[in-house]
Amino acid sequence: MSTLRMGKAEFIGLMAMMFAMTAFSIDAMLPALPQIGQELSPENLNAAQLILTSFVLGMGIGTFFTGPLSDSFGRKPVIYAGIALYMVGAVLAWAAQTLELVLAARLVQGLGIAGPRIVSIAIIRDLFSGRQMAKLVSIVMMIFTLVPAIAPLIGAGIIAFTGWRGIFAAFIIFACLVTGWFGLRLEETLPKAQRRPFEASKLKGALKDMLSYPVVRSVLIVQTLCFAVLFAALSSVQPIYDITFERAESFPYWFGLVAILAGSASILNAMLVVRLGMQYLTTVTLVVQVGLSGGMILLTFLTVSLDLYFGLFVFWQFSLFAMAGLTLGNLNAMAMEPLGHIAGLAASILGGTSTVFAMVFAVPIGLAFDGTPRPAAVGVFLLCVAALYFMLKLERTPRVQHGRKTD
Repeated sequence: MSTLRMGKAEFIGLMAMMFAMTAFSIDAMLPALPQIGQELSPENLNAAQLILTSFVLGMGIGTFFTGPLSDSFGRKPVIYAGIALYMVGAVLAWAAQTLELVLAARLVQGLGIAGPRIVSIAIIRDLFSGRQMAKLVSIVMMIFTLVPAIAPLIGAGIIAFTGWRGIFAAFIIFACLVTGWFGLRLEETLPKAQRRPFEASKLKGALKDMLSYPVVRSVLIVQTLCFAVLFAALSSVQPIYDITFERAESFPYWFGLVAILAGSASILNAMLVVRLGMQYLTTVTLVVQVGLSGGMILLTFLTVSLDLYFGLFVFWQFSLFAMAGLTLGNLNAMAMEPLGHIAGLAASILGGTSTVFAMVFAVPIGLAFDGTPRPAAVGVFLLCVAALYFMLKLERTPRVQHGRKTD
C-alpha cells in the first residue's frame, strides 16, 4: 500500500473536490437551460435538457475504461488526461453556436470527467483499506453533498454577470485549480511494479463473469432504473420550477434546500443498513416511491391552490433525491459482493453500464415535459414499479453460493 505524504484532512478535501467536479458540471448548468434553449433551440426549448444527459452519457461511457487504464498507466496520467479532455469539451461548448455542437462538447466533457470521478476512488483504495477507507469515503461524500446544494446558485450568479457561456469558463478555472492542487501535493499512488497491462478482452471476460451471477443481473437492472429516476428528475426539475410554477428566480435556493435535506438520506441509510439489510431498505424505498409518484400523478389531475401544488411537488422532489441515498449505495454493494476477484473491472462495468442505459429511460422522460410534472411523475412511477418487480424477484431467487444459483 502506498504512503500518504500530505495530511489526511488535506487529502479528504482534495478528494472531495475531485468528486465535486462532476456535481458542479451537472448542477451549475440547471439555471442556464432556459437561456440556452431560447438562444440555440427556440423551436424546441425542451431540447436544452439534453445538455445534462449528454454529459452523463459521456461520463458513463468513459467509466468503462478509466479504471482499467489507471491500473495500466498509473493514477495521475489518467486523471491528467481526463481533466484535459474535460477542459477541451468546456472550450468547445463555450464557442459553440448550435445546440448540437454544445451537446457534442458536453459528451466530450463527460468522457473526460470519468477520469477524476473513477480514479479518485482507486486512489483512496490505494492508500486506505477496510474501516479506514469506509470512514474516509463517508467524510468525503458528506463534503461532496454540499456541492449540488450550492452549484445552481453559483451557476445563476455566473449567468447574471457573463451569460450562460461563462459557466464553461468557470468549469475550466475550477478544473485548473483542482488539477494544480492534485499535481503539486499528491504523489502517484500506484507504483509501476503493481500496474497491469490494459487488455480489452479482460473487460469482455469480466462482463461475462459478472452476468453469470443471478444477483448481479437483477441488481444491475434495478441500479440502472434507479439511476434513470435520478437523471430524469434532474432533467425535469428546472423546467417545472420555471414553467409550471413560474419560480425560475428562486429555483437555485429551493434546489439547494432540497439537496441539503436529501443528503441526510445517506446518513439515515448508514444508520439503518446494518440492522435492516441492503435488500430490505432498497425494497421499502421503492415501495414508498411508487406510492408517492402515484400520488403525484393524481395531484396533476386535481384542482388545488398553486402554493399547495408547489409544496407537494417540492416534497416529491426531496423524495426522489433522498431515494438515491437510500438505494444506489446499497445496490452497488450488493452487486459487488460476489465480485471481489474482479473488483476494479466490475466497478467500472457496473458504473458504466447502469449510467449509459439509464439515459435510454431518462432522456424520453425529460423531453416529454408538457408544462406540468405529469410526464416526470408517470416516468418515475413506471421506473420504480419495474425496479420493485426485480427486487421482489430477487427475494424469490433460490439460495446462492458466491452469488451463483445453486440447484
